[in-house]
Amino acid sequence: MSTPLPPAIREGLAAGRIIPYLGPGVLTLDGSSSVPDAPETLVELLTAKVTVPHKIRKNLTAAGQYIENFKHRKTLVSLLNDAFAATAEPTSLHRFLAGLPLPLIVDAWYDRGMADALAGRADFGQIQGVSRSEHFQDWVHYFAADGSRVEPAEASRWATVLYKPLGSIAPASNFILSDSDYVEVLTEIDIQTPIPERVQELRAGRSFLFLGCRFRTQLERTYARQIMKRSSEHHWAVLPDELTRNEARFLDEQGIERITLPLAEFNALLVADTASMPVAAVA
Repeated sequence: MSTPLPPAIREGLAAGRIIPYLGPGVLTLDGSSSVPDAPETLVELLTAKVTVPHKIRKNLTAAGQYIENFKHRKTLVSLLNDAFAATAEPTSLHRFLAGLPLPLIVDAWYDRGMADALAGRADFGQIQGVSRSEHFQDWVHYFAADGSRVEPAEASRWATVLYKPLGSIAPASNFILSDSDYVEVLTEIDIQTPIPERVQELRAGRSFLFLGCRFRTQLERTYARQIMKRSSEHHWAVLPDELTRNEARFLDEQGIERITLPLAEFNALLVADTASMPVAAVA
C-alpha cells in the first residue's frame, strides 16, 4: 500500500506556501522524452555532433566550454536549440502545477514544458538566467506570458513567476551551460546578485519541493542552496534512488526531508490528495 504524503505538502501547495523546484528528471514522468532529460543525455548529444577531447566527453560544462572556445558561442547555442527544438508535451505534473495558485515555480533545465503548461494563463511570466558572454550587463531577462521581453517591474504583477535560473530555449534561447557561464554566476551568487529580487521576495518563509532533481555535483548543490537561501527551514525532495555521500550531507545541512517514492507514484498521490482539498488564493 502506498505511503500517504505528508499533509504539509498537499496543504502547502494548495495554499501557495511551497515552491516546486523542477529538475530534468520530470521530463520522463509520463514516458520517454523528446528532448534531453539529463545532463548526461545532453552532453552525449553535443559530443556526437562536435568532437571534443575524450577526457571531457562526459562533462557537460567542460564540453560546452570547448565548443564555445573552438567553434564559437553561436555554434553552442545552435546545438542547444537543435537539442531542445522538438515539441515536448507538458507532463501531468507540469499541468497539475499550472493549475495551482503558486507564486513561484523554479525550473532548472532548458526545456519549455512548464512554460507551455502555463501558456493558457495571462497572469504569469518568466525570469530567465542569461549568459554574460552574450548579455554583458545582465544576469536575467524578464518575459511576459506572450513571450515578449519586459522590464523587471512587471514581475511584481504576475500571479505566478516561472524562474528558469539556467535559461531556456523559449522564448529567446538563453542558456547558462559552459564553464565560463557558471564562473560568472558563481563569482557573485553567494551575495545573491544573480538571483532576481522578485524571487528573493517570494521565497521568504516558503518551503521548497524538489522534483526530478539530483544533488550529485557541486553545481547542482550550489544552485539549490543559493536559490533556497533565507527561505523556510524545512523542505522536501523526492529521491527514490540511492544517495551519494555528498547528497545525503546536503539534505541534512539544508533541512530537506527525503521522500523515497518513485516520482510517478508521488505524482499520482499528489494529484489525488490535492484535488480533494480547497485551493486557497495567494496574496
